[in-house]
Amino acid sequence: MGRAVRGNWSVALALGLAVLAQPALAKPAPAKAAPAAKIAPNPVPPELAAVLASKRFAAAREALRLDHPRMVEQLVTLTEVPAPPFGEAERGSTFAALLRGSGLAEVTTDAVGNVIAVRKGTDPKAAPLLVAAHLDTVFPAGTDVKVKREGTRLMAPGIGDDTRGLAVMLSIIRALDKAGIRTKRDVVFIGNVGEEGPGDLRGTRHLFAQDARAKAAAGFITIDGAGQGLITTQGVGSRRYRLTFNGPGGHSWGKFGIVNPMAALARTVTGLYAVPVPQDPRTTYSASVVGGGTSVNTIPNEVFLEVDIRSVAPAEVDRVDAALKEIAARAVDEENAARDTSSGKVSVTFKPIGDRPAGSTPDDSALVRIAFAAARAQGIESKAGSQSTDANVPMSLGIPAIAIGSGGSGGDAHAPSEWIDVAEGPSLAGMTAAMATILGAAGIER
Repeated sequence: MGRAVRGNWSVALALGLAVLAQPALAKPAPAKAAPAAKIAPNPVPPELAAVLASKRFAAAREALRLDHPRMVEQLVTLTEVPAPPFGEAERGSTFAALLRGSGLAEVTTDAVGNVIAVRKGTDPKAAPLLVAAHLDTVFPAGTDVKVKREGTRLMAPGIGDDTRGLAVMLSIIRALDKAGIRTKRDVVFIGNVGEEGPGDLRGTRHLFAQDARAKAAAGFITIDGAGQGLITTQGVGSRRYRLTFNGPGGHSWGKFGIVNPMAALARTVTGLYAVPVPQDPRTTYSASVVGGGTSVNTIPNEVFLEVDIRSVAPAEVDRVDAALKEIAARAVDEENAARDTSSGKVSVTFKPIGDRPAGSTPDDSALVRIAFAAARAQGIESKAGSQSTDANVPMSLGIPAIAIGSGGSGGDAHAPSEWIDVAEGPSLAGMTAAMATILGAAGIER
């Protein structure tokens, strides 16, 4: 979700005038027709067939149904515990207590705040399966997170992204225990920190850098967002910078004619928007936030620009990154050549503020095929897609990883009006599909 422009209006005005003064921008590269998304073949994978045929799975599905009111109750409880970026500790503590209350004794919190619980499997030699949902929301401290109800619709910031994922995870754990289901693999359940923008996937990065179970994982599933119509098999990589342009500054009348860092910033933006990008692999950029300056009658000594670059292809992120740096350097040189530098020159520095790795899980991998078939078995037709989620990290490391929804429906994610619908039918269909996917990947004991 975009953010409003910050800083003095002089920034926006100068930037707008610079854009108008530029020649027409180069057109993006001709769009290629996107290939049809490959989805799992119709036959049910044997790993999932064993799950669907199990009487214990039928019992777990019924346990989910009976537990649904409790899931909704815990969803409300968790939603009303604030979890702003870098402020997830209180929600993490609440989630840890709910994990213990759901039957898991081995619950720990790691050095960055990830809450981790293990449900032991029967084969100590089998690599574990990781199942995650993120604790954090995009909303800052002080946001009103009180849940409002209209029938089966629940409304509150962060309720669908991703608090519902946490509540569904708890309900699945209870259903497995109620039905007496054992899995071959250990299933490591995680409430992770730092998924949203400024967090830059810090919780999952730490997990795969420091936790031996994650490094050896057979697969990774993140339950993120409502619905089950999208199965994320491609992780959108991103790189974000804050560019700071400095100059001598001075009185707008008395120092008129000296170099102005605002002009270099404006040239950088218009130069960036002349960079062609492909539609396949999808690649984007955005000059998103500007600010700086002192007053309307002062030539600024410092202004800043924040830029976001995204692609499913790491090479495209690198290409646009290199182009941006070349454009900014040229803009500085042009400004220094155009105006008086006797009091000093304009310069630019780049500060990285985000770097998410890209990656993908093959469409024919066992994990993807299980997820598609599990959804189909519940009457849900899914499609493969690309997003930026916690699954980016294991994807980039070559570990099979996907993101799936938590069931039901929802909307207005990242907005104060965020909502989900917990009507039992669609909600249970999605939850059952998620549970079947986990069991198919973890291996159900007959």
